[in-house]
Amino acid sequence: MVIQTHSVSQTDISNWIGGKAQPACSGQWLEKYNPANEKVLSRLARSNHEDVARAVESAKAAQPAWATLAPVRRGEILHELAAVLKQRQKEIARVVHLETGKSMKDAMLETDAAIQQGFFMAGEGWRLYGNTLTSAMSQKFSLTIREPLGVAGLIIAANTPIANIAWKVFPALICGNAAIVKAAEDAPQTAHLFAQCAQEASLPDGVLNILQGLGEEAGAPLAAHPDIAIVSFTGSTQTGREIAKTCAGRLARVSLELGGKNPFVVCEDARLENACSWALLSAFSNAGQRCASASRIIIFDSIYNRFREMLIEKTQKLKIGTADSDDLGPLINERQLNRLLEALRHAQAQGASLLAGGERLERAGYFMAPTLIDSVSPESEISKQELFGPIACLYRVKNFDEALRLANDSPYGLTACVHTQNIDRAIEFSKNVQAGVTIVNGGTHGSEPHMPFGGVKQSGNGTREPGKEALDVYSNLKAIHILSNKENL
Repeated sequence: MVIQTHSVSQTDISNWIGGKAQPACSGQWLEKYNPANEKVLSRLARSNHEDVARAVESAKAAQPAWATLAPVRRGEILHELAAVLKQRQKEIARVVHLETGKSMKDAMLETDAAIQQGFFMAGEGWRLYGNTLTSAMSQKFSLTIREPLGVAGLIIAANTPIANIAWKVFPALICGNAAIVKAAEDAPQTAHLFAQCAQEASLPDGVLNILQGLGEEAGAPLAAHPDIAIVSFTGSTQTGREIAKTCAGRLARVSLELGGKNPFVVCEDARLENACSWALLSAFSNAGQRCASASRIIIFDSIYNRFREMLIEKTQKLKIGTADSDDLGPLINERQLNRLLEALRHAQAQGASLLAGGERLERAGYFMAPTLIDSVSPESEISKQELFGPIACLYRVKNFDEALRLANDSPYGLTACVHTQNIDRAIEFSKNVQAGVTIVNGGTHGSEPHMPFGGVKQSGNGTREPGKEALDVYSNLKAIHILSNKENL
């Protein structure tokens, strides 16, 4: 990204603070490139700690009145926001399409997922339940209620930008918090458009604020601000660790949804055509830029050669581009593309065999051919680190026990998948694989609006979004005990 300071143009994406667009305090801008053609798509405000302070003050001023509204009323406003998103779905999807390079078809599906998340979480206004509790004391009535935390700092990834915003904003707001979104620098206009939709839906000014800019310049000071009650972050494990350290220093709550190195196990009794289709979708959809991507394909020895050839043949037939008929699009930026190519070169130098792909396409844009490799050690760097791109490693195992051990031999534990017709194997795998999400005879995919999503080990810190479990992330539980005094009756 290139710093610019010239006057504002129609393609400039400002911050959104207190219900209006505001340029960065520094007056500086960053250029956002279209990943499909490498042309400048827009400029985004280069925010810093001063902009963070402005956004926090705006959110702090708006939050008490928002929290005072009955949860049902908050839900009605958020339901209207979801309805506005629905009305403007094609417009939003068009922005997602341009900023990420994914097809309009996939952008429409992603936008629909954000809309459904909005409708579901708006309904939680009717279900913001506590509990009544029994006590050993006969004259004591006890219950719990949910209360907001205050101001939530939400740091968003660019791979599914509108869905990622919805996953965090809707639960944060329904619980009565104000929110500050640090937008992904590779998807600035998506976040800005969401804020405009919120204003159209009559969300009070200041309840939702958007900061543009770089993670180290805007995201880090947001996480460190003493008035941010919770930081929710989706992104790399390395950055997640730094955020966790920052929040621990002031005992702020933190929710981390981090990386994955997800295993896709194919047993000898699997329906191979079905398994192959799911493996390709899991490894290469969204150009592999999914925390739930299947980057480790573990295959039983007795079917290894056959399944490998099926994968190679079908991988080589995948269509690459931004049209609805294409199977995958570009990487989000050139830096990520170069990082993947370097990781692949390093793996080959250590003995990995290239089966398919492995190169940047000779066309404009950050396109990489979908890539398969094998002869990779489970201990190698490429086997242990999240790549976040269209590269999948194949591994040969003797039996189910070895497959399960290899699946668990990872610092990550986000999603995992097994293909088998044996119900006992399916249950055994689901119970014993170290992952937050397990799938049988499908793909390593994410979540629906009403289902919790998150990982174990280095894939997260145990919190779950979305689903009703997200309410536990964004609210405090208060216990209330009322003792009767019969003499006063």
